[in-house]
Amino acid sequence: MQRRGLLAVTLGGLGGLMLASPAHAGAQIEEPLADAVRSALSAAIGQAAPPRPKFDRIEDRLAYLRWLGEMSERLKRRLPEAQTRIEFLETVWYESRRAGLEPALVLGLIQVESGFRKYAISVVGARGYMQVMPFWARMIGDGHVAKLFHMQTNLRFGCVILRHYLDREKGDLFMALGRYNGSRGRAEYPDKVMANRRHWLMPDQR
Repeated sequence: MQRRGLLAVTLGGLGGLMLASPAHAGAQIEEPLADAVRSALSAAIGQAAPPRPKFDRIEDRLAYLRWLGEMSERLKRRLPEAQTRIEFLETVWYESRRAGLEPALVLGLIQVESGFRKYAISVVGARGYMQVMPFWARMIGDGHVAKLFHMQTNLRFGCVILRHYLDREKGDLFMALGRYNGSRGRAEYPDKVMANRRHWLMPDQR
């Protein structure tokens, strides 16, 4: 219970195909969804918008630009091409905030799930940066599984799914992360995500 409380408080392209780590690859379990939930998730996936943030205050824009610069430097070894790296970070920020999630948490999850490999495929068939299982494309998307390799599509699905699990678990991040990985109730995966999350916090958040 102590771990769950701590976790809850923290919320505030086609090259060669590579296998993601089988120990932590995404394996969300297909479960029946109520019609209202399915409709809501489909709407969340379908609302297309470019990941370009708008700010009412200059202070918020400057904070975002500081975050973008800091995260770009940290991610340089994993994504060496500058434009790809910036577009990825812009999209992570946009989709995580859109889903009410912390960007550092989403980056930590991506690090565990795919190691920032766009075309990663797990041994159970989960795909892309956030290792989204193909059944989600059928349940709440247009059925085209190949689209899960598209950056914004993958990040949007992953963030919307994690938000869904978090809501289903009534804000319990420990259980929501376990459900995302298909290991609900076990500590290994949530602990690993949260350990990686710390690497993606800004200095004043640590």
